[in-house]
Amino acid sequence: MSLSQTLGDLHPVTILILVGACVGCILAVSWASKPAKALVTWNKDTTPAQVADRKIQQIRALTNCHEVAAKLAEMFHTDGAGSWPPRANHEYSTWPAPLRPYRDIYLELAPLIPQPEASLDDETNRARVDSFRAQYRKLLQERVNLIQVTKLLEAANAGRWDVFPRDTYNAFYCCIASSRHAYRWATVPVVKVAQMEQIVDVPIELDEPWTHLQKHFGCESQSGNIMSNMLLNFDAHGQHMFKANMGMTPEMVAAEESFARIFHHAESRALPLYQDMLMAIITFAREDKEACAQHMANITASLRPILGTYYNELHDSKIPMKLWLSRVQGFFAWSAGYFDKEADKMVIYDGLTGNQVLLFIALDAFIDLESYLSPLEQEKTIPAAQRRLVVALKKHSFRRKISEEPKDEAEARIQREFGEIVKRLRAFRSAHRVRSKQYLSTPAPERLPMMAGKSLLGPTMSESLQYLDNFMVGRLQQTI
Repeated sequence: MSLSQTLGDLHPVTILILVGACVGCILAVSWASKPAKALVTWNKDTTPAQVADRKIQQIRALTNCHEVAAKLAEMFHTDGAGSWPPRANHEYSTWPAPLRPYRDIYLELAPLIPQPEASLDDETNRARVDSFRAQYRKLLQERVNLIQVTKLLEAANAGRWDVFPRDTYNAFYCCIASSRHAYRWATVPVVKVAQMEQIVDVPIELDEPWTHLQKHFGCESQSGNIMSNMLLNFDAHGQHMFKANMGMTPEMVAAEESFARIFHHAESRALPLYQDMLMAIITFAREDKEACAQHMANITASLRPILGTYYNELHDSKIPMKLWLSRVQGFFAWSAGYFDKEADKMVIYDGLTGNQVLLFIALDAFIDLESYLSPLEQEKTIPAAQRRLVVALKKHSFRRKISEEPKDEAEARIQREFGEIVKRLRAFRSAHRVRSKQYLSTPAPERLPMMAGKSLLGPTMSESLQYLDNFMVGRLQQTI
């Protein structure tokens, strides 16, 4: 059937709607394709937040035109509270009253978590863990009205965001995640007696809200994740909120905060990259290879400062190796779960890992690489809206559609930019492999070998490092 025959069968109003939608998409693509310089130089006082808002508006304008734009817009709305990186309202006075005791309790007990020196005595550590948890449980029971808290969460579940605004919801997500990790470990540095626990009886005041929050974001893990514990752990002014080393030396406090800022700074710079991924996909699909090549070049250019955040921050002068295992990494692990009676085995949840970082998952999907995390692992730790975006990027990846022998110069440029993206990711993963081994080799006699994202490893550090190296070499070999 011809196009004219098909249109002839449609109602005139339907035809107008279809034409209008097409014109709207064309205009939106044209608007979003304008050079970045032209978008920002009209006002010398334009702030980074205003630039980000404008980019989000441009992406939203394309939601009816392309699946990737729709998934990006969904993520901004559901996870980001209308922004990206995700916005979190930590302003205490704006929180609904029933939620405030959670923050009060964390800040009251946080100074009890870190110890100036790690104890190597199991009995001492057992007593310390039990004492901290008993105090936490007591304060939760005395101060939290779980019925009122549940009503607020149910209102959010029903879409009553006027009652529980999304940015406050995000901040509460961070608060509960941080509180759960504080209860899980009870002391920093993390100690063997806590690591050996496979089941942790988390108080209902921390478990019930977590169930609602995780259902909303589409995660299943008992543990927090990169979004809950890192991206959302900064207020509107950039202040680091929930800390595990409160009251310790400035060097210890700074090491923990510097690590959290790596993830936040990288994601803060990723929005233009996500927009260029979208526009590269759209322009390639409409065979505008010149425009596609320019968006590919923008992606490559954006990678330099983003990866520079890791290179510049993850080194001994900012995050001392002597403090990494004891003061930073352990608190973000989980290494506990529940016994599955049907399967007759333990289900253990891992903690935070760089493999949950959206930037790298999205890049891998864009260049048509398989994710390191299995689908089940992704469902446990990566918010559903972010997973759906990654699936869409992988679905619309056009890297394999570029022939080995480019047809023209524009196609050759696109091919070169794909090669440059892979080259930079390989260089980053190679450098990260070396640096990670250095950090994880630091002595920590108070604990067993453990990665935050992979729980307990081999009985010796050498075996654990070999496991880590095998994984990193494998991922490096896949990045081609």
